[in-house]
Amino acid sequence: MEATPNKRRKKKSIVWEHFTIENVGAGCRRACCKQCKQSFAYSTGNKVAGTSHLKRHIAKGSCPVVLRNQERDPSSPFSAPPKISNNALNPASEPPKRRYRTATAPFFAFDSDRCRHEIARMIIMHDYPLHIVEHPGFMAFVQNLQPRFDMVNFSTVQGDCVATYLREKQSIQRLIEGMPGRICLTLDLWNSCQTTGYVFVTGQFVDSEWKIHRKLLNVVMEPYPESDSAFSHAVSSCLSDWNMEGRLFSLTVNQPLSEIGIDSLRGLLSEKNPNILGGQLLLGNCLARSLSGIAQEALKANQETVKKVRDCVKYVKTSESLEEKFLSLKQQLQVPSTKMLALDDQTQWNTTYEMLLAASELKEVFSCLDTSDPDYSKGPTGEEWKLVENLCTYLKLLFDTAILLTTSSIPTTNTFFHEAWKIQLELARAASSDDAAISSLTKPMQENFDKYWKSCCLILAIAVVMDPRFKMKLVEFSFTKIYGDDAATYINIVDEGIHQLFLEYVALPLPLTPAYIEEANGGHGTVGDVKMEDGMTGMSNGLGLTDFDVYIMETTSQQSKSELDQYLEESLLPRVHEFDVVGWWKLNKVKYPTLSKMARDILTVPVSTVVPESVFETGRKEMDRYRCSLRAETVEALVCAKDWLRGETIDTANAMIKMEFPI
Repeated sequence: MEATPNKRRKKKSIVWEHFTIENVGAGCRRACCKQCKQSFAYSTGNKVAGTSHLKRHIAKGSCPVVLRNQERDPSSPFSAPPKISNNALNPASEPPKRRYRTATAPFFAFDSDRCRHEIARMIIMHDYPLHIVEHPGFMAFVQNLQPRFDMVNFSTVQGDCVATYLREKQSIQRLIEGMPGRICLTLDLWNSCQTTGYVFVTGQFVDSEWKIHRKLLNVVMEPYPESDSAFSHAVSSCLSDWNMEGRLFSLTVNQPLSEIGIDSLRGLLSEKNPNILGGQLLLGNCLARSLSGIAQEALKANQETVKKVRDCVKYVKTSESLEEKFLSLKQQLQVPSTKMLALDDQTQWNTTYEMLLAASELKEVFSCLDTSDPDYSKGPTGEEWKLVENLCTYLKLLFDTAILLTTSSIPTTNTFFHEAWKIQLELARAASSDDAAISSLTKPMQENFDKYWKSCCLILAIAVVMDPRFKMKLVEFSFTKIYGDDAATYINIVDEGIHQLFLEYVALPLPLTPAYIEEANGGHGTVGDVKMEDGMTGMSNGLGLTDFDVYIMETTSQQSKSELDQYLEESLLPRVHEFDVVGWWKLNKVKYPTLSKMARDILTVPVSTVVPESVFETGRKEMDRYRCSLRAETVEALVCAKDWLRGETIDTANAMIKMEFPI
C-alpha cells in the first residue's frame, strides 16, 4: 500500500480568519494581518511563537483598520467582533490570567485634512520651503508613517499655508477692531538678492484689558525700496488692509531717511491722524539699529587692536591642552575673574564686546603666557589693553540698553528715556575729556548718538512724564545735566508738547468701538454718579434750573485744574525698580479718564523695529533667495502667520523691567 504524504493539520483558531502565513526565509514564517498588513512573528525553524499576540492584535483593538471597519459596518466580513474574549478563542480552557497591559493611548481615526493642516503649520513655524512636500525623502517618510495619506504638491500646500494665514488673520482683526486706543507702527526694511525690498510693518497697541500686543501685520514688497515714498506706501497699504484709517498714532523707522522721506511720513501722519501733534510722533531712527551702528563703527575704528585680542583668544581656544595651560596659569596668578574665553561671531556685536571684556579681565594671564609657551606670539601691549578697557566701558552703555530690547516681554516707552539720556550724558562728557585717548574714542560715538537723541528725545521725554515716579522732574533734572544753561528751552518744548497733546485728546471724539463705549459709560448709562431713570430729561429737579446746572459746570471747569496739571502737581510715587506703569494707569482711569487714554497710547510707542533675536545684528536683514522666488502674497502669508502662531500676546503684569536710575 502506497504511503500517503503527510498533510499539515488544518488550523482551527479564529485568528486565522484575520491572518495569513508568509514564508520570509529558509525555515522562517511570519503572520500577516489581512487588513492593516502588519507582520508578526510566527515560527523560526522548530520554534513557534504561538497565536496569543495575534489574538491581542484583534481582541485588544490594536488594528485600527479592523476597528474602523467595525464602526462603519459591524456586519462587514472585514470587521472584527466588538469583543473577542479569551474563552471564545480558547473554549476548552479557563480564562488565563491577564499578563499584558492594554493600550492606554486613545485611538484617533485618520484625518487627511488635519494632516494637511499640520504640514502647513510645520512649514510656517520652521521656515521650511514649500517644495519640501515634493522632496523624495519627505515623501518616503510620510508614506511609511501613513500609507493612506495622499501626498500634496507645491500648489496644494501653498494654498493650505495661505488658508492658515487667513484663519489667523481673522482673530487678529477682531483684536484690532476691539482696541480702545490707537496703534503704533514700526517699519523695518529688508533687502533682497533682487532689486526689490520688503517692508515689515508691525503694530503695537493696548487692548481693552490694558494688555500690550505686538503683531506683525504686513510684509509689503516694494519694487523701489530706495525711493522716498516706499515707507509711506507700506503704511498706507497696512492701514487700508486692516481698516485702521484714523487710528494711527506713531511711526518708528529702522533707518535714517532723507528730508523728503521724513516729510512724506510726517505728511502721512498728519493726514491720517491730524490732531496728534501735527505728525511729530515720528521716530526716524530705530534704537536697536542705532546702537548696533555706533558699536560697529567703534569696533571698526579700533579693528587692529580688536584683531590682536581675537588672535590671542583663538590661539588659546584652538586646543584643549592650551586651554588647560591657560587655566592653570590663571590659578597660579590668582586672577579673580570668572569670565570664560570665547570667540566672537562678527555678525553679532555683543559677542565681540563680551570677548573683549573677558580678555581684558584676563590680560595678566595673556601677558605671562609667553613665558610658559614659547609658541605664543606677543599679545597686545599695555597701551592696547588700556584701549580695550576704555572700549568695553563705553560699549557697555550701549550693551545695557540693547539688552532691554531682547526680552520676550514688551518694555514701555518710558524705560528708554532713562537709557537714552544716560548714554547722551556719558558720551558727551567722555568726548570732551582731557584724556586724548578717551576723547578720540568716544567723540564719533557721541556724534552718532546725538542724531538719535535729537530725533527721539521729545517722544521719550513725554513718555517718562507719564511715569508717576518721575513726571516732569526727571526731564528737568536730566536736561539740566545735558544742556546746562540752555536746559530751560528744551524743558519748555517738552512741557508745551505734553500740554498740546493733552488738549488734543480732550477735543478728540471717542471712537465708536465697544471697548470705548463701555469704558465711557462705565458699563451702563450714567451721568456722573447718578443713574438716569426712564423718562428723565437730565434735569436735576423739576424747578427749571437746567441752565443754572450748565452754568455751574462751565464755571467749575474753568476754575479747576486740568487732569494733566493735577497729575503733574501731585507727589511722585516711591521709586521702585519693578513697576507696572500701564497697570497703574488702568487702576487710575476713573480719576484721570482723558489722561489715562493719552498715557495708554504714548507708553506703547515702540523704540525698535526689529525682533528681539536680531537686536545685536550688525548687518541688514535680507530676504532669502527662495522666498524672493515666491509670490509677494505667499511671502506675506508665511511670515505673518509664523509671528501670529507664536502667540506673542504680552500681559503687562509680566513685562516689568528692573532699571537702574541715575538719580
